[in-house]
Amino acid sequence: MSRLRIGIDCRYVRVGRHDGISRFTAGVAAHLPDRHDYVLLVSEDGQRDSLPDGMPWERISPPTSAAEPLVARQVNRLGLDAVFSPMQTMGSRGRHYALVLTLHDLIYYRNRTPPREFSWPLRLGWRAFHLAWWPQRMLLDGADGIVTVSETTAGLIRDHRLTRRPVTVAYNAADPVAPRAADGLRTRDLVYMGTFMPYKNVETLASAIPLLRGPGEADWRLHCMSRVRAADRERLERLAPAGSLVFHDGASDEEYRAVLRTATALVSASHDEGFGIPLVESMGVGTPVAVSDIPIFREIGGAAAEYFDPASPAAVAAAVRRVEARWDDLHRASLERVRRFDWTTSAERVVASVERAVADRRA
Repeated sequence: MSRLRIGIDCRYVRVGRHDGISRFTAGVAAHLPDRHDYVLLVSEDGQRDSLPDGMPWERISPPTSAAEPLVARQVNRLGLDAVFSPMQTMGSRGRHYALVLTLHDLIYYRNRTPPREFSWPLRLGWRAFHLAWWPQRMLLDGADGIVTVSETTAGLIRDHRLTRRPVTVAYNAADPVAPRAADGLRTRDLVYMGTFMPYKNVETLASAIPLLRGPGEADWRLHCMSRVRAADRERLERLAPAGSLVFHDGASDEEYRAVLRTATALVSASHDEGFGIPLVESMGVGTPVAVSDIPIFREIGGAAAEYFDPASPAAVAAAVRRVEARWDDLHRASLERVRRFDWTTSAERVVASVERAVADRRA
């Protein structure tokens, strides 16, 4: 295929600190294969700080603006052969270019509580959108190709017949870091990285902490890394011994990695997930994971993780004990498993899906 001019929709890159979609965008953008020319599409200047230096860019309207359904009119003027967006909501009407959209997961069809940071009009629209499948089908079929971040979600897309377009899996990944030494300091600390929304089920993790206490043993602690509301903090503290929950209330990446490097395990009792970047981050530093026995976690962790019933604090405690007993083996297995999640491979798969979309559109 001849050299293409491809737009990368970077309007979901967060200024200051990444969320999952922001990190996915930045990771792919930084590892694009050099056989094509790329243009970064941003909606505010600060987004460029997290994107590759020297790459051409153009500014278009924000994805949350009223202009989004007709954003193709702005993009058409840029003379692009194709656009890749890390979300499925980019307007496609009237476009003159191939378009590949991303559907990360279907989690909000099963857990319809919208993100708390949304304004109330967006929250209402969010709930309404997830009451039926047809709005999603309209968005996806408005593109020429679809990317998703796991085989689990690809299977759900097929099961629900959400699109007639080709679906490509391009995994989420984590930035590579130096792994911890197997014989280094290891504390009786557990790490939880995630929100405190109901389906995350952090209560079960907190309730497992007192079950881990043994006679004459050092106490265990659970480090909760994300920002937490006072009500959530108080509710969780009632479930565990005093001082056993450590709330970092928005840890920096450096603080997060420092705790991971000495912890026994990263834990998650989530009932449902779209992916599980914290698992990849933890395995990347060589810290094993003990997580819910749900399909997406099985896909990520494979034999390198310990699994438990997320409804049972006793099962969580038993899984942590298994990690403790097998720690050296799981440390090595984690470092081996995490190799399948890298941005170079993911970016290559994204661009291959764009190339196919261009070929299909021309045909």
